[in-house]
Amino acid sequence: MPQHELYFEQKAGERRVEVLKVYDRNYAREAFANMAEGAQKYLWNSLGINEKHDAEDLPPVPGPEAEDFLWEELLEEAREDGDLLSFFLVNEVKGSGSESLYVPPDWPSAEAFAKQLLAAAG
Repeated sequence: MPQHELYFEQKAGERRVEVLKVYDRNYAREAFANMAEGAQKYLWNSLGINEKHDAEDLPPVPGPEAEDFLWEELLEEAREDGDLLSFFLVNEVKGSGSESLYVPPDWPSAEAFAKQLLAAAG
């Protein structure tokens, strides 16, 4: 399995944000489970779920069914080559710890989310 790769790192005020490209599905799932409702909505929109599916086929948002549905959509989009999946984790780093705030399958969405976090801090 390929190693994690640092794609982006920037600091604004006391906030340091980094974006990692990861190939570990379990790591991505754990980070996904910790995403706030706003981040899930951002991911939902960035994946274009409302445009790709009929409204009657979508689970009620927010809710556990919507979270499971979003994870499955993320997995589908994260497929890089065959069984290889890749994810971008947007992390906020404080001291020696970090917290994953957003997990998309693509760099443009990760970069936009990270820059939004930095703008809010500045």
